[in-house]
Amino acid sequence: MAQYTKTLSPDSLQDKVLVVTGTGGANGIGASLVEYAVQNGASVCFGDVSVQAGEEIARTVKANAPSSPPRAVFVPTDVTKYDSVLALFDRAMEVFGRIDHAVAGAGIVEIGNVFDPALDMQSIREASQPSLLNIGRGQVLDVNLLGCLYTARIASVYLRQNRSEPEADRSIILISSVAGFKESPGLFVYQASKHGVIGLMRALRLYLHGPASAHNIRVNCICPWMTTTVMVKGIQEGWIKAGLPMNSPMDVARITAAVLGDVTLNGTSMYVEGGRAWEIEANLDRLEPAWLGEEPIRHI
Repeated sequence: MAQYTKTLSPDSLQDKVLVVTGTGGANGIGASLVEYAVQNGASVCFGDVSVQAGEEIARTVKANAPSSPPRAVFVPTDVTKYDSVLALFDRAMEVFGRIDHAVAGAGIVEIGNVFDPALDMQSIREASQPSLLNIGRGQVLDVNLLGCLYTARIASVYLRQNRSEPEADRSIILISSVAGFKESPGLFVYQASKHGVIGLMRALRLYLHGPASAHNIRVNCICPWMTTTVMVKGIQEGWIKAGLPMNSPMDVARITAAVLGDVTLNGTSMYVEGGRAWEIEANLDRLEPAWLGEEPIRHI
């Protein structure tokens, strides 16, 4: 993998408008991205199901960066509901008049084990399909994957609107995970959903930004390793004792912002570990003859 060492250039997000889904509460990656983007001159319309936390983030930003209209606008948003995501984008257009970048960051992890070795011929009959999707809390597949699909689809239209400069840079970032490309035993539904997020990026990267594309929108993925959010509260202490590298939410936010502002990037997946980033797609493509074989690649 090639390490990605660029940082956000001073003017990359100046006067840009971002839509962000999923703040992860007061200490999530999305919350840090809202804060960091505003610090670097952007305006952000962001949505989450955690209304109290979202409103608190908006108040904090307003206190630190007062302006009219406000630089951060919160909209209660459920990414599993298409109309709710539409309302978030509508609000951004209403307040700011255009959208430059969109970040699909909502994510949850399952609680429980769909492959529990204690399952038997009787208990296996008690788990209907919906319960497999909704283990513990929320709707894992719907939030992690369908939410990204909804956000990307709506963004592909809204990012093209109200453009005085048709070639102005626009981009979408989808938040996946290290689990999107490396095995994470026990996180079966989560891992499947995060693989799907990378798959969605790969499906869109040439369609939205290829030579024949009418969209001219860059698409990239961020794949964080262990990040100190509420999602990992139960395993964080063991991680620290083992001396393993961790990201802070702001580490991931800074790299996400750098990718947003880097007009040279399209179709990348950035693995983020210990506050550093590595791009994984280029080597996968370069080494395809080795891992797939010379004969098969002639036809795909």
